[in-house]
Amino acid sequence: MSPNLRGALLLCVATAGYTINDIFMKVALQSLPLGQILFIRSLMTAALLVILFGRVFKTTQFRLLLHPAAIARISGEIATTFFFLMGLMHLPLAFATSIHQALPLIITIGAAFFFSEKVGWRRWCAVSVGFIGVLIIVRPGLEGFNVWSISALCAVLSAAMRDLVTRKVPKELHASTVSLTTTTALAIFGLVSIAIAPSGSWQPMETSDLGHMLGAAVAMMIGYQAIFSALRIGELSFMAPFRYTGLLWATLFGYLVFADVPDQLTILGSTLVIASGLYTLYRERKVSRSLPIVKSTSPEMAPDGL
Repeated sequence: MSPNLRGALLLCVATAGYTINDIFMKVALQSLPLGQILFIRSLMTAALLVILFGRVFKTTQFRLLLHPAAIARISGEIATTFFFLMGLMHLPLAFATSIHQALPLIITIGAAFFFSEKVGWRRWCAVSVGFIGVLIIVRPGLEGFNVWSISALCAVLSAAMRDLVTRKVPKELHASTVSLTTTTALAIFGLVSIAIAPSGSWQPMETSDLGHMLGAAVAMMIGYQAIFSALRIGELSFMAPFRYTGLLWATLFGYLVFADVPDQLTILGSTLVIASGLYTLYRERKVSRSLPIVKSTSPEMAPDGL
């Protein structure tokens, strides 16, 4: 098997890992407050990171975290996690994941406006089609549109900000260091939200609750490991389209676990979003850019804390 195919296979495993993490989180959110889940799950993830990558956590690494771009990325990750899980708590898994597939399109716009990257008329047309797909999914003005749909959209916007500022993060800063710091910050955020939320007091936990959060942490670490390995062996431009397999996993697992079946509008909108995203990737390869916009949404920049 060629390196590119192995990398693509690992990326599919990674998106499955993140989807399984979302399932465990969605189940846990049915009985526990979001802040408490974030706190415990983040501590578990941090412990796994230390066990697996402890050798890279050096003082010089943590000094680089004071860079404004690193701080902005961590802040964006916290916002993305909060908004996505708030939406996921009340939305079908495939629905929330479908909205998140618009991320590459928003990255394309952000790269054009903030980094002056040239975006031709074909890609602007693709972006327009993609956003039509998003509107079909969230259907504003119809019964399916609510505050939780807005929360999922906010998660996409904050994720785009996170990925765009990542370009300015010092290259010497190891991804594992960023992940450990992010999970620690998420743990602190969860603890603070428990303290200040009017109805967010600490709830007693069953063994099953701890199992769900441990499962989420392990699944996310598997996803992280698979992504890390994929980046080392495969070409980014070849692997990038396989990030959309996350929607296939979400649809499959959503049906098996929650008996969720996407309606026709969600399927239509998702098809438009994915088609426009794939065409954008195709145009990136066609023009042979030295630093493609898709690099901002590469597997390396996948969510750390969703």
